Amino acid sequence: MRVLVVEDERRLAAALQRGLELEGFVVDVAHDGLAGLHQAGRNPYDVIVLDIMLPGLNGYRVCSMLRAAGNDAGILMLTAKDGEWDEAEALDTGADDFLSKPFSYVVLVARLRALARRLGSRPPRVVRLGDLVIDVGARTCTRAGDPVRLTAREFAVLEHLALHAGQVVSKRDILDHIWDLNYDGDPNVVEVHVSALRRKIDAPFGRTAVQTVRGAGYRLAVDGG
Repeated sequence: MRVLVVEDERRLAAALQRGLELEGFVVDVAHDGLAGLHQAGRNPYDVIVLDIMLPGLNGYRVCSMLRAAGNDAGILMLTAKDGEWDEAEALDTGADDFLSKPFSYVVLVARLRALARRLGSRPPRVVRLGDLVIDVGARTCTRAGDPVRLTAREFAVLEHLALHAGQVVSKRDILDHIWDLNYDGDPNVVEVHVSALRRKIDAPFGRTAVQTVRGAGYRLAVDGG
């Protein structure tokens, strides 16, 4: 799941980013309302954690402008305020959920997962493509019943391809979903990870699940190759 955290308290934003990344989320951060609005308009986020008291544009305005532009990402608002009027205003501007500071990190993660489920953005727990089985929840992969050891990045690339099995997924799309906005390295890193997947889930089993569509990207065969 890809998350945007819009929070002007930099220590809190950094702590949220570190914690959510350990949970397996891809996390970007913005520190003011204008930057948050800009990033949310340019990138496909599943959920946006949006503080209300922000410089530039407050969270209410960011939320209402995103909704007016047709952005349907889940929005969870954070605020130091506490009271039914603040919660009502947040929901009226288009937020999906509300959490007052100080909050429990465990509760925040649970609310984000629940929000993703309600919006239908949570991937299926297990994806089966022939004898290739990807357990998203357990972060495991097996082929013909044999466990396949993958790095975290390799698994993330495989998961993204599996969730779009049979469809062509561009290199740019993989970069946008698996690497955060701060990545400025070689875009061929995608090819490196795709090659690693072929060596691990295809070659030892005589399969060709991971296919290259020349000039367009990659496709994972729905029958597992």
